Amino acid sequence: MIARRHLPLAGLGLSLPFIRPALAAWPADRPIEVIVPFPPGGGVDAVARFATHQVTSRIPSVRFVIVNRPGASGQLGMETIFNAAPDGYTIGAIGSLNVSTLPLERPVRWKAEEFTYIANVVDDACGLWVLANSPLRSLADLVAALRRDAESVSVGSAAGVGSDDHLVLLGLEEKAGVRALHAPFNGTAQVQRDLLSGAVNVASFNMSEGVVLMREGRIRCLGQASPQRWSAVPDVPTFREQGFDVTIGSARGIVAPPGFPAEATRTMQAAFAAAFADPAFTRDAERISLPLRPLVGQDYRAMVLAEGEAVRAMYARRPWRR
Repeated sequence: MIARRHLPLAGLGLSLPFIRPALAAWPADRPIEVIVPFPPGGGVDAVARFATHQVTSRIPSVRFVIVNRPGASGQLGMETIFNAAPDGYTIGAIGSLNVSTLPLERPVRWKAEEFTYIANVVDDACGLWVLANSPLRSLADLVAALRRDAESVSVGSAAGVGSDDHLVLLGLEEKAGVRALHAPFNGTAQVQRDLLSGAVNVASFNMSEGVVLMREGRIRCLGQASPQRWSAVPDVPTFREQGFDVTIGSARGIVAPPGFPAEATRTMQAAFAAAFADPAFTRDAERISLPLRPLVGQDYRAMVLAEGEAVRAMYARRPWRR
């Protein structure tokens, strides 16, 4: 299970004394903008709204306003976050993988190591999904089909080339020595539509995005690319359990520009640590099917930078865009 329940604050390296009455830098008449680099309704947007709702009561007098800045696969919004004035009034919600993949494909105006890392909230593992009546029952079946006939199985990725949905396929191909027919899509709704219609044989999207259709009996998951089985889908084996050491997903959290005020950083980190330690936070996340991976401050930063190293190594072995 990915979720870490009832984490003690000491284990997060923080303590409640950091949470003080309203900061002078945050007057009640001025809200903090939360930049979301994707349209409303997506995974990062959902985490931004959920996370800020959870910490609002823990930072007196602070109000958050969500501002969606979609474009260029998240690049425009992330550049807005990184280059915002570090005055305490702008933070952002990100999908960590984009921080590392987009600079491999194009020039960007950020450096991953220079963001101010507040807290990661979710790590939504990727899964490979098929129709309920598909003859493919496991990853081994998929690999066997591709070994018999290369590119004989079409795999649609919800977020297209370079996304976590694509990289999980690349990881399986690399571990198994096979090649599928990749079909990039522009969103989860689109790839789910084509999976349900039979236009693609397999679809790659995050585990939380498939729970409803799976519970309705319309689709099955061949494997989840998580370190352990997520509690919401305990019957779905991981890639590792099936012999393929692939773990990848969409980690989503809150960051701020470089140079964000130290007092504001400490206060926000402590507020998230307090939220993570509250059993109600876990219950609320489970109710809306959010696979938790709570990390605060330097632990969050270390996770993002380690993910970047792994992505760059994969790109060196098999570049997905030239």
